[in-house]
Amino acid sequence: MYPYTEALRLIKTFEGFNERAYADPETGAEPYTFGYGTQFYPDGIPVKQGHCVTKEKAMEYLVNEVEAIAKQLLELNLGLDQSMINALISFIHSIGWDAFLYSNIIDRLEENDYGEAAQDMSCWIFDIHHQVIGGLIDRRRHEVKLFLSEQNQILNASRDILLKTFREYSGSKGQVAAIRRLQECMNPYTLSAFANDFSNHTTLEDFSDKELQAIYQDWK
Repeated sequence: MYPYTEALRLIKTFEGFNERAYADPETGAEPYTFGYGTQFYPDGIPVKQGHCVTKEKAMEYLVNEVEAIAKQLLELNLGLDQSMINALISFIHSIGWDAFLYSNIIDRLEENDYGEAAQDMSCWIFDIHHQVIGGLIDRRRHEVKLFLSEQNQILNASRDILLKTFREYSGSKGQVAAIRRLQECMNPYTLSAFANDFSNHTTLEDFSDKELQAIYQDWK
C-alpha cells in the first residue's frame, strides 16, 4: 500500500481541485495556486497567472510534493509513526515547510510530547491579520485526529496494563528493576496517592469470582 495515501486524501479533501491558477487571497497576486494546492512545478518553477492543469497532472504534481515533504520530514529523525507522518505531510503542505521548521511543533516532537504537538498544530487556523480561516478549523481537526490515531490505539490497548503487570508479578530481579524505572518516571504526588489507595484496599471482597475472571480472562 502507498504509505502516504492518508496525506493525499486529506490534502485533496481540503484543498479541492482548481483547474485554473488563482491568486493568493492576501496579496491578490503571487503566489498562484492550481490543482490540489500546487504553487510550484516539480522543477521549481512557480505557477503563474493563467496557468491551467488537468486532474491527472494535478495529482502527479501533488504526489511529487507529498514525497518531497515526506523525505525532508524523515530526515529529521523524529521517530514518528506512519499516521503522524501522514498528518504532518498534510499540515506542512498547508502552512509551508519554513513555517513548520520554525514552529514549536518540532521541539514537542523531539521531546516525544505528542499531545502538546497536536495542540500546537490545532492553533494554525489564522491568516496574517489574525482572523480565523473557517476551512482550516476542520482541516486541523482531521489532521490532529490522524496524528494521534496510532498513539490512541496503543493507549486503549494498554488500558489495564498495570493490572496485568500485578497479576504476573513474581519478584524477579528484572521485574523489580522495571518497577523502579517506572517509579523514577512518575510524578511523586501521583505515586503517593496511588500507594495510599492501594494500601487501603487489599482484599478481593469487592469482586465476585465472575468479575475477577472477566478482568483476567484475556491474560491467561
